[in-house]
Amino acid sequence: MTDLQAVMGKGKVAVVTGGASGIGLAAARIFAARGMRVMLVDNDGDRLAQAEKAVAAESPNPATDIVSIKTDVGDLDAVTALERAVLERFGRVHVLMNNAGIQPGSSLFGSQANWDNVLKVNLMGIINGARVFGPAMIAHGEPAMIINTGSKQGITTPPGDPAYNVAKAGVKAFTEALEHELRNTADCRVSAHLLIPGFVYTPLTSRGRTEKPAAAWTPEQTVDFMMDSLEKGDFYILCPDNDVDRATDEKRIAWAAGDITENRPPLSRWHPDYAEKFKDYLSR
Repeated sequence: MTDLQAVMGKGKVAVVTGGASGIGLAAARIFAARGMRVMLVDNDGDRLAQAEKAVAAESPNPATDIVSIKTDVGDLDAVTALERAVLERFGRVHVLMNNAGIQPGSSLFGSQANWDNVLKVNLMGIINGARVFGPAMIAHGEPAMIINTGSKQGITTPPGDPAYNVAKAGVKAFTEALEHELRNTADCRVSAHLLIPGFVYTPLTSRGRTEKPAAAWTPEQTVDFMMDSLEKGDFYILCPDNDVDRATDEKRIAWAAGDITENRPPLSRWHPDYAEKFKDYLSR
């Protein structure tokens, strides 16, 4: 069990990227309601201003404790400037939630700009955040957390959006390496965690829909699950949704790993010679 109060108690500091909407905004509201001082970060200035008001409404000290700053997390210099701004305003950081993400869609031989943008934000944004903020979080010696938002698409890598899959697979590998580094650093009280959402209805996933699909969770449900998992000390925060339960996720993940150990074709779930075998495996 983790003492969340030591990390997310009154007066502690949280930095949330991708904080203007979706999971980031829901998390920032929870942090503010706990009495934390929150720095909201996003690259959408208009949406960020509205998010700051929403988060401030949850805070006991909105005028002093809730701040937003527009930042491109894929730009290392911008993230370095962000850390300076946070330290000057709030001091020590106790929660870094690297959550910013985009999803313009990609195809294997399609737009180079889409590949560049997705990898810049979804992968390098998380790497930049952890590498820039991490050393000072370790050095201050207080309990702290780095939470990186991954995706099931980075584990089972379904066909359809390869740039997104590559980025999120990289986030998984990076966050695993980060936790290994932290737990092997003397006197380090920082832990890393990989948030793996299910289907969540957010501006990123809405694709023009104005009502939440029945299968999707809300960002608030996802953050509630995240908080419960953090309290238990989980590294892999594998979230279900209204359509896919934990058991199904586990089977899909195990099958994907089995492509290597069983020497099947890659992405065999979607291979005509294995599709029925996968359905049979899933039904057991």
